[in-house]
Amino acid sequence: MGRGKFKGKPTGQRRFSSAAEILAGTSAARPRSFKQKEAEYEEDVEEEESEEESEDESGVKKKGHEALIEVDNPNRAKPKTLKARDLDASKTTELSRREREELEKQRAHERYMRLQEQGKTEQARKDFDRLALIRQQREGAAKMREEEKAARDAKKVDSRK
Repeated sequence: MGRGKFKGKPTGQRRFSSAAEILAGTSAARPRSFKQKEAEYEEDVEEEESEEESEDESGVKKKGHEALIEVDNPNRAKPKTLKARDLDASKTTELSRREREELEKQRAHERYMRLQEQGKTEQARKDFDRLALIRQQREGAAKMREEEKAARDAKKVDSRK
């Protein structure tokens, strides 16, 4: 008899372990091969702990094949501990390219803004010319309004008489 499109898991239905089985270590949740691997792991951990104790006496824990072969890697960065008396206060650290470019950009912007305030840049001159033109237009418009107002007042006075 066909099952259709969806088949159940090949292991069948789920089986849950009871608390007693878990404590006894006979639960079906873990396969038997896992118990063997766990036992091997515990043995390895015990061996490593005994090796670590012997390595602690020598100082530095070695990884991988370094424990077997003495290797001196020239590219390996060795931690350097500098003391306060060994530091050279007069020595300045060099900036990275990005940091240097960022500082240059900020300085150039500040210099430009100073020149802008003093009116020495082309853009500042154009702005001042534009402002002068606007002032002239406004003054002209104000004069026209005053003349129109005076003309209206004169008409009112003439019409009342």
